[in-house]
Amino acid sequence: MKIKNVKGRGIPVAGNDIDTDRIIPARYLKLVTFKDLGKYAFYDVRFNKDGSKKKHAFNDEKFTRATILIVNKNFGCGSSREHAPQALMRYGIKAIIGESFGEIFEGNCTTLGIPTVIGSEVDIETLIKVINDDSVLEIRIDLETMQVSYGDFSFEIKQKESSRAVLTEGKWDSLSTLMEAKEETKKLAEKLPYLNGFRS
Repeated sequence: MKIKNVKGRGIPVAGNDIDTDRIIPARYLKLVTFKDLGKYAFYDVRFNKDGSKKKHAFNDEKFTRATILIVNKNFGCGSSREHAPQALMRYGIKAIIGESFGEIFEGNCTTLGIPTVIGSEVDIETLIKVINDDSVLEIRIDLETMQVSYGDFSFEIKQKESSRAVLTEGKWDSLSTLMEAKEETKKLAEKLPYLNGFRS
């Protein structure tokens, strides 16, 4: 699937250096599948030990059904756990706009079809303020013109060209790529010794 445009409501999680352990605490890495990770996104900064809610955008009803995450600097830094973007995706996040991202986190997002685009500090801070004031405002990300727009405003964004290329060309999904080349994949598999009992 080609991803050229993403639109939706925004949800701001402000703060610099939000690492992958904060996005998904380490104890949830033991889950057998990624399926239920969404409900544990930001868990330790969303809930007290007794299960009561803390003040956090992911707990705020006005951001329910928001799909575009707005962040600040170095989001997704820390360990390389792929569970972090998996948790965000399964929560419902379809794209992330920020000032900068952890390199491995950014790559893991691209592999899942989640664009991570970069705006200036001023543009991000303005967008966060606007979303807090108007949580139903639609945000539009265009990976062809490299623009984010909302209301009558827009600003330029950046993205790794390699990430932009695989997303807009629909090559980010490796499984779909393999399925499209089903016959070639089958022929290659027949030549791989570890798939054929190491027969020559």
